[in-house]
Amino acid sequence: MTTADDTAALWLRRYHPTDADAVRLVCFPHAGGSASFYHPVSARFAPVADVISLQYPGRQDRRKEPCVEDLGRLADLVAERLLALDDRPSVFFGHSMGAALAFETAWRLEQKGAGPRTVIASGRRAPSTTRAEEVHLRDDDGIVAEMKRLNGTAAGVLGDEEILRMALPALRGDYRAIETYSCPPDRRVRCGVTVLTGDGDPLTTAEEAERWRDHTEGPFRLRVFTGGHFFLTQHLTAVNGEIAAALAPLGAAPVS
Repeated sequence: MTTADDTAALWLRRYHPTDADAVRLVCFPHAGGSASFYHPVSARFAPVADVISLQYPGRQDRRKEPCVEDLGRLADLVAERLLALDDRPSVFFGHSMGAALAFETAWRLEQKGAGPRTVIASGRRAPSTTRAEEVHLRDDDGIVAEMKRLNGTAAGVLGDEEILRMALPALRGDYRAIETYSCPPDRRVRCGVTVLTGDGDPLTTAEEAERWRDHTEGPFRLRVFTGGHFFLTQHLTAVNGEIAAALAPLGAAPVS
């Protein structure tokens, strides 16, 4: 029998010990991504932040589970897991698909009187903007070509047939979730939203990033970096600085 603790451990990964009074940082991976993508973030902010990295079904140690191919359903499941945690001030950080998922999860939690103080949305256009995208309908070679275009996967993974074969179902499922996602134009969160984007990102224009402003009743901030879709790997120190700035008002002590 699976206990509630076992279920939580499947979804919520912690890589470093934290202080008892730590604020919380919840990290949402990109399409095809896993919780371990945020291991360096956990190392940077522990122990003053309780850094939780989400592990979606269908990848790594959860690869035998079916992917959740509806972003709204995935947000429901994540919100359920987060509601079961103790209540403490939090910040959500999501990249690409993770940014949309962080927003939808925050909105759901706010309906229940919870939710983060800030959502940091990285590498994703505003929720109500739309494009005709059908990567999830491509064959395997087509999905690999998209991965190479965005430069989000190490060349070693793309060249390792066995690893790639294991990763493709999660990629296809995640692409289906984000490419079929739609958001009402009037959906807003009460918390603040900080948007980070790359000036050469083929998936997000400056105008599309700016339209996140329409989805918050709180403070809004947009910061543009040089680089493409995975600009955050080039600007890790600056991106960590944005996270630190969001955590500081919650009581997180400076971390060297």
